[in-house]
Amino acid sequence: MPGNGAVTRSTLRQQIADALRDEVLAGRLQPGLAFTVKEIADQYGVSATPVREALVDLSAQGILEADQHRGFRVPEYSPADFRAMVAARSLVTDGMFRVLSEEHDAFRDPADPRATAALAAVRRRGEEAERAARAGELTVLIGYDLRFWRELGALFGNPYLSDFLHRLRLLSWMCAVQHLRRLPEVRGLLWSGHTELVDALGRRDAAAARAVVAAYNAHSLALIERLAAR
Repeated sequence: MPGNGAVTRSTLRQQIADALRDEVLAGRLQPGLAFTVKEIADQYGVSATPVREALVDLSAQGILEADQHRGFRVPEYSPADFRAMVAARSLVTDGMFRVLSEEHDAFRDPADPRATAALAAVRRRGEEAERAARAGELTVLIGYDLRFWRELGALFGNPYLSDFLHRLRLLSWMCAVQHLRRLPEVRGLLWSGHTELVDALGRRDAAAARAVVAAYNAHSLALIERLAAR
């Protein structure tokens, strides 16, 4: 069928982008590493076209950046970059929490079974993230944390804010892992207040939710700045 080739290429493009993003978050592609489209195509055993498209997609998201000499490279983010990302995240979450005082989507009626089910699903993601944080399982934590915030953001009914928050969280994790991956053990260092945040939102308590996020941001900033100073 005429459309099959395009669908296959599009799927391959997304698979390559997902795989490279995961490699960056796992710390296997280190900040500053540069590579060409051909090198990635050879690595995955595919043609150059979907690889180039995947790399351009990741570059647009800030996960990679164009390098005029080597094609693409993994960006190096500083503690100042991390602080700016956290500040931007705060602006987004503040805007989301503002709807708690309004009648809006999942928070319109806390007694609504649909709202209860939606919050319960997000809370389960939070529980998994907390378990991973307490166990020091960084890769597992990142996966559940990204999913937690993405699903939580979706409850507020604004997909643009939700997508922007997801991108900011991806970038802030990229910045953090370059420091966290150098440690032999991260158990006890990672934030694990996901369910506390969900419970505050379930009570429609915007002040409590902001306090949880503020404590989380302060914890993250202090940790990354301390590790970067080593």
